Amino acid sequence: MEARERARDAELKKELDATLHARRELGDEYEPALVDSFLDKVEQRLDSVVDRRVRRQLAEHRITVARGARDSGAENWGERFGFAVVSLVLAIPLSAIAVVNAGLPGLFVAWAGIVGVNGLHAVRWGPVRRRERGDREESDWEG
Repeated sequence: MEARERARDAELKKELDATLHARRELGDEYEPALVDSFLDKVEQRLDSVVDRRVRRQLAEHRITVARGARDSGAENWGERFGFAVVSLVLAIPLSAIAVVNAGLPGLFVAWAGIVGVNGLHAVRWGPVRRRERGDREESDWEG
């Protein structure tokens, strides 16, 4: 990009030289028009530099936000892990209660509920895990 900027600066310098040369040839009466013309070119140059900087800052901001979203994936992982640990800890008393009250069928029902809740939780967080790995979902639409 530096080469492009140097070329634009050289072009602007040529424009200034041409404006000064035209002023000498045309006289003082055309000076305001020549100065306005040159200032318009300087303004265009400044606008292009500012636009480029704004685009660069927006891109950097988007990257920062995207990285921040990725960091929140670590929080999601912690939530998933915590949910799994809590469900396993609660599975012990639930299993005991189920066996005491309903025997072996009660144990199967309790564990079916535990597996079902964990399965629903995994389905809820499944797309997050796939995005973290970089996989694409089948239902993603591209605009």
